[in-house]
Amino acid sequence: MKLSTVKNSLSQIEEVRLKLPNGSYIPQHFHVTEIGKIDKRFIDCGGTKRNESVISFQLWTSVDYDHRLSAKKLKSIIELSERELHLEDLDVEVEYQGETIGKYGLDFDGSDFLLTTKQTDCLAKDNCGIPLEKVKVSLGALTPQTSGCCTPGSTCC
Repeated sequence: MKLSTVKNSLSQIEEVRLKLPNGSYIPQHFHVTEIGKIDKRFIDCGGTKRNESVISFQLWTSVDYDHRLSAKKLKSIIELSERELHLEDLDVEVEYQGETIGKYGLDFDGSDFLLTTKQTDCLAKDNCGIPLEKVKVSLGALTPQTSGCCTPGSTCC
């Protein structure tokens, strides 16, 4: 979800609710402790230099159970961040600590923001030696190896 879409979605609601991939909700007294741009420069396993940039929202909860961040307030924090940090309209990544720190994508279902799972993937499948399709082998075509292996009834194992 792009930053502009987050702002548009916030205009449609009053209360910000964030749903984790397991269906539970982040406690409503969460704080947005950081909004920033993350730039990642790296080389993939095929040797290609790559750049990725995302907008990061870091969420945190504490013991201030009465705290509530309204949609209007969150939108104003985003707009301040855009002005001060010259943020572009990039995809938003959410960082939240449950049992460990997780990074999530973001979606909106019309009333709740949905934290979506992110997956790793090989970016250089054509260069790293992994077959694009699983190699199919007929079991009948395989010949048993007799040298160097144990046979039933032998005491080698």
